[in-house]
Amino acid sequence: MNEYTYPILFGVTIGVLTRLYLLKTDYRQYPTYLHGKIIHIALGFIAAGLGTIAVPAIMEKEFAAITFLALAASQFRDVRNMERNTLNELDQYELVPRGKTYIEGIAIVFEGRNYLVIFASFLSTFAYLVWNIWLGIVAAAIAFIVARKLMSGSRLGDIVEVEYVKPHFKGAGLYVDNIYIMNIGLEARREEILRYGMGFILKPKNFNARSTIANLGQRQAILHDISTALGVYRDSGTPALVPLAKRDLDDGRVGIFILPQEKDVEKAKAIIRNVPTLENAIRMPTKSETNQTGRVLR
Repeated sequence: MNEYTYPILFGVTIGVLTRLYLLKTDYRQYPTYLHGKIIHIALGFIAAGLGTIAVPAIMEKEFAAITFLALAASQFRDVRNMERNTLNELDQYELVPRGKTYIEGIAIVFEGRNYLVIFASFLSTFAYLVWNIWLGIVAAAIAFIVARKLMSGSRLGDIVEVEYVKPHFKGAGLYVDNIYIMNIGLEARREEILRYGMGFILKPKNFNARSTIANLGQRQAILHDISTALGVYRDSGTPALVPLAKRDLDDGRVGIFILPQEKDVEKAKAIIRNVPTLENAIRMPTKSETNQTGRVLR
């Protein structure tokens, strides 16, 4: 026992609690319960220890110990690789895959959350040692607020309007509104699609949103999330029953065609609005210098 024992225990506790707070299994069922969570909690404990130990090391002028933070960065990059590889393997067996863009976004999130744990542990331990435990608790609360803010990214509902449209056929062509989806030759399949199918139109609120929802990875994320939440009426070897998302090339709207097992329009619209806007899919063409000096894009 020494003067750093209680601050270190305090900082590690705050870091682990932060990781537990950031660890959430929702309808997407990832990370899985229980063993998937154990891996992330263990890594969160390591991150909390690194962030906490850095403060006494600086105060004792043991600057060589700070190099462990650089080592931690390389280790947490391996966490990102682990998540990417695991999800890529699992994605092959999904009826509606996540897609590589969604998987990369998940991997980035799990790497970034370990850095948030280091930040929370470092800040709370620093406040404890420099002032007292009460200011350490205040610093921990600030770290929780920052972590919560950074955990919740933008949602699709922020950039698009969602409208329900019943799918229909023109000959053998399946349409959602005026957006062509695919060709269905078998009459039995057409009857199934009309019975179970649902269609939605995503209307972008601005030009940036139009470019974002055009991304194939973002569209696949929408199909995966809604199929996971509401189920999907299909099995392997039934390509005619695959959910699809297609663009209107004239105005940038996106038509969503799905075959859910639970046919609830309002619930489906809420799920689509709640789909995360993937960081790797976000495009901002209006920020380019060429567009700023030219005509206004709408």
